[in-house]
Order: sequence, then structure tokens, then C-alpha cells
Amino acid sequence: MSEEQQTPTNNAGAAKTSSPDRPWLFRTYAGHSTAATSNALYKNNLSKGQTGLSVAFDLPTQTGYDSDHVLSRGEVGKVGVPISHLGDMETLFHDIPLDQMNTSMTINATAPWLLALYIACAEKQGVPREKLSGTTQNDLIKEYLSRGTYIYPPQQSMRLITDVISFTYNEVPKWNPMNVCSYHLQEAGATPVQELAYALATAISVLDSVKESGQVPDADFSRVVGRISFFVNAGVRFVTELCKMRAFTRLWDEICRERYGVEEEKYRRFRYGVQVNSLGLTEQQPENNVYRILLEMLAVVLSKDARARAVQLPAWNEAMGLPRTWDQQWSLRMQQIVAFESDILEYGDIFNGSTEIENKVQSLMGEAREELGRIEEMGGAIAAVESSYMKGKLVESAAKRFRDIESGELTVIGVNKNTETEPSPLTTGEDDGFLKADPEAEAEQLKRLNQWRDLRDDTAVSNALAELKRAAQESQNIMESSIACAHAGVTTGEWSQTLRDIFGEFRAPTGVGQASSTQNDQHSLLKIQSDLNHLSDKIGRRAKMLVGKPGLDGHSNGAEQIAVRAKEAGFEVVYEGIRLTPAQIVNAALEEGVHVVGLSILSGSHLPLVEEIMSRMSKAGLSDIPVVVGGIIPPEDAEALKKIGVSAVYTPKNYDLTSILEDITKILSESIKTAA
Repeated sequence: MSEEQQTPTNNAGAAKTSSPDRPWLFRTYAGHSTAATSNALYKNNLSKGQTGLSVAFDLPTQTGYDSDHVLSRGEVGKVGVPISHLGDMETLFHDIPLDQMNTSMTINATAPWLLALYIACAEKQGVPREKLSGTTQNDLIKEYLSRGTYIYPPQQSMRLITDVISFTYNEVPKWNPMNVCSYHLQEAGATPVQELAYALATAISVLDSVKESGQVPDADFSRVVGRISFFVNAGVRFVTELCKMRAFTRLWDEICRERYGVEEEKYRRFRYGVQVNSLGLTEQQPENNVYRILLEMLAVVLSKDARARAVQLPAWNEAMGLPRTWDQQWSLRMQQIVAFESDILEYGDIFNGSTEIENKVQSLMGEAREELGRIEEMGGAIAAVESSYMKGKLVESAAKRFRDIESGELTVIGVNKNTETEPSPLTTGEDDGFLKADPEAEAEQLKRLNQWRDLRDDTAVSNALAELKRAAQESQNIMESSIACAHAGVTTGEWSQTLRDIFGEFRAPTGVGQASSTQNDQHSLLKIQSDLNHLSDKIGRRAKMLVGKPGLDGHSNGAEQIAVRAKEAGFEVVYEGIRLTPAQIVNAALEEGVHVVGLSILSGSHLPLVEEIMSRMSKAGLSDIPVVVGGIIPPEDAEALKKIGVSAVYTPKNYDLTSILEDITKILSESIKTAA
């Protein structure tokens, strides 16, 4: 049964039910280093009672590059598994029967390709398409707003989403072809109302596109609506998150009935999976994250009328680095204890009849309808992306969250309150409490990729790519030609480049220019502003900072907030968005005449990328410009970065942006003195 296929029916009371509800699918989001390593990890997790797979792909795979592309350097196998071709996919699922597995793939821009590889892999196993169950995330709208793993312009991305949906509802009927993903919206700063409105606006835009494409007969449209699923976030504000999920279920039912005329109740069900909030996990006192994760999970499993049908939990140590096998087991056991030791599955909805809950649900629904109306007036989600409306609102909301933590208005235990602590025995072992990626994994992947290219039939590859190109140019559904490409041996980069040549590429608005400061911000920045005015007088022009995102990491919250606060402090800021090569960053530093460079990297690729940037800056005569780096960076890596000339390293524990800017201003002042 697919992950969100069964949704419990309404139960007006809290009486014990005669037949307990089925537990949700237990998942862990996993994959790293190589396909073989990840395959062993999956088998291990399944042996411990995990009931579904959730595949994490590395950034080159997510953004449509082969492992040997210049932008892939340092990123291969870091935040997920590299999948460059069908051979990698077969290795990933070796001895895992796909007709018995429910597989969720967190993939968006290259969703048609990864689904094609999965189908081809199943066919090599002898498994027909109609027996496959699982999900491709396939939500490009939120990629322009949050994670940044988009490739093509919005309209072309919508066309690819539409092709996948139109193909699967007949060919792979148990597959969820799109997971409308509000998870990353919350990570990017979305309030509960924004998460509701932006996710539902995305779903509306997608369904409208499918309807307009003419690929689905009107008689089948309700069935297509019934295959749309959602992937949401649950934060630590337990009551609000629970009410948000109840609001989601009602609003979706309303949209399905009123906008699309879906009469069958089963096709109007709000089918959703969850990963609870990784953004709220702290590097400080990381053991506290266990309680946060448990509270967040309860928000989506306690309310039977809005219970998640698949849950994956982060590990307690993900603010420090990759979780180890034991850490993932701990998160899995948390799910199993709640499902099998507690009695929550034995009762109807325990919140029905609560005035407080109902009032909060109605409030969220009302505000979400208003925001949906504003987006509708703009022309829908695509227009709201292209105008930077939604991105600007998210940057603004994220800025408020940062300010509230800094001021103490938003309490985070161990960060801005109750910071006294004993040393944690969980982090004092030889591995420092987290998994370090295999440094040889990238070289091994490149070797396998070259071997794959040497052994395949180049004529078959050329013919398959020509057919893909023809389908794309003639506005035909690209899925069958993509599956043929998979069988022919085409690589991820070749598939993506073929479509890049036709559709072009896109750089989304940053939203940084729309965030506004408060009087409190201005007051806290007075000293920095005074110091910067003094420095600017010395320099002879306004002090200029380059904020750079090298590599493929698209998580831009930190970079955006530093850029916003630096502008408020009085810096002239150069921020060109995500996905830049070291050469592009150094060239920008040279052309813009900047005085300090700030680099943000959250994917774990900081060492090779920063080393290359420092080397290029030296060759360009920019070695006197201070460089600071922020990201999820272990202490030993921070020391290594300082040894090659990095002036300062900031990690998630450095949450006070004003303090960071004070530090950067001092570093700049010292560099100016030295230069003088």
C-alpha cells in the first residue's frame, strides 16, 4: 500500500475503537557516499523494522550533473547517494525487491529521470511498473523558494511535473507522482499560515497545469487528484502544528470539492508524510534534540483525523554532521515505541470537541484562505515565484525568527536560555558523535562513472538522447523516452543537459532586497554602523562584502540573513544567489572590489571548495582580503580552514547575527590596518 493511501475516517469521539488504526510507515531519510554503502544501510534499517525507504540523493544528482562535473567537486556523496546512471540505481537497490518496497525519493528537478531509472531498475528485476509503489517529491515550486535544486525556468519545470503525473496515473497507478512539499518552506522561514497557503497554491497550480495539458481525460481527473500527496514539516510548537495539520486536511478537501469537483471522498483525502523539523535542531546541548523530535512527531500522529501516513525522523546529531547507523536506529525506535507501546492507535480522534483546537484551526484556515487569495490574484504560484513575492515573504519571516532568537523572545533551550551544561558523553567518542563521509568515496564514484561510459553502447546512447530531445521539442510526454535513455546507459548529466539545451536554465530571485529591518535591529547595529562609517572613510568608499554560496548547496537561509543584516549594518553587499563555482566567486570578488568575503556551505563540502577559493584568490592577488566561512563544520575542519588562511569559522551555534557582523567588522578593521 502506498505511503499515504490509507487515511483514517472521522471519529467524533475518543472512545476506544474495535480495530486499532494501522501504524504509519516508518522511514529514515538516508543515503551517502556510494550506492553500495547506501544499499547496506537500507538493508540494515529494514532489518530493524523500518517499513519504507526514503532516499537522499547527493546534490549533483539533484541538480542534474554527473559526478565529474566542475560544480560537483566536493559534493559527491556528501548529503545523499550519487546516482549517475542505471548501474548506480541497480547497486542502490541490490537484493531489495521493488515490488515489495514503498520507496520515497526526495528528488525534484531531476524527478522524471530518477523515476525513469527506478522503473528501468525494476524492469531489470522483472518487476512490472504497475506493481511499484512510492513517491517522487517532484515539487519544483518550493525549490525556487527554499532548497535551490531547481534547473529549468518555472514554466518548463511545471511541464516536467505535469508529464510525470500524466504518465504515472495509468502506467504506475500506485505511485505518488508529486509530494507537494511544505517541509522546506518552513525550513526557509514560513509561518504556519504561509506553509498552508504556499503548499496549497503549489498544488492548485500543478493540477491546473495537468488539466490544461490535455494529457488526462476529464473522466480520469479525480483519480489524478487522488494521487497528489503532501510532505510537511512539524515544528516544536506542538498545538499549533497539530492544528495546522487539521487545517490542511479541511482546506484540501474544500479545494478538491469546490475547485475540481471531486465527488469521491477517497480522492479528496489529504495524504501526507512528514519529516519533523531539522531546522530547530541545535548544535548546543544536542541531546536536547531527542525531546524536540518526539514532540514534533506527536503533533502529526496524535490526531487521528489528520494523522500522517509516513513519518521519517531526523537524528539527534544532524546539526553536527551525518547521523551514524546507531543514531538512525534511535530515531526509528522512537517511532516504534509510540506506535506499538502507547495506545494512540486504539482510539478515535482525542481532539474532536476541543474549543481551543477548533478555534486555532479556524484561525489558520481563515488566514490561509486570505493568503491564497492574494496569490490567486497574482496569477498563481508560478507568478508569485517569478515576482519574488513568496521568496521575499519567506526571507522576511526567517529574519524575524533569527531576531526573536537573538532577543530571547523565542526561547531555544541550550542556545539562548539554560545554556549551562555538562559535557555530553554522546559527543566525546572517537567519532565526535557523528558520521564522517568517506573521503575516498568521490574518487571511487568517478572511477565507476568512467568505466560505465567506456562499456556502454555509444550509438544506443546517442539514439536515446535524440528521441528525448525530439519529445521535449515537440511537447510530447518525456517519460517513455527517459526510461529508454535509462536502459541505454545515459547518465544523469547527459539527460539534464539535453533538456538544458532546450529549456534553458534559471536563477531564482534571492528575496534579500525585500526584507525590512525593525527599530530594534537598527539600535543593535548602531556600534557596527559607526565602526563601518569610520572604516569606509579610511578606505575612501563604502565597505563592501561578498556573500557567496559555492558548490551546489541551495540552503540559502544563513547566507540570505547575513546579507540582509550586513546591508542594515551599512555594508555594501554583493549576493548573487546560489550554485556558484569557486572561479565565479573569486571573479566576482575581483570585479566588485570587495573588502571581505563570506562563504556559506552547509553540504559538508567546505574543505575542497574553500581550499580552491583561497588558492584562486591568492593567484588573483586577493590574498589580503579576509575570508570567513559559515556552515555545519566540525572543529577539526574549522582548524584546517584557519590553517589555510580563513579568518573565522561560524557554525549553527553562532546564532547571533549581530555578533557575527561585529566580529567580521573587527576582522576587516585589522586587515585594513595590516594593509596600511
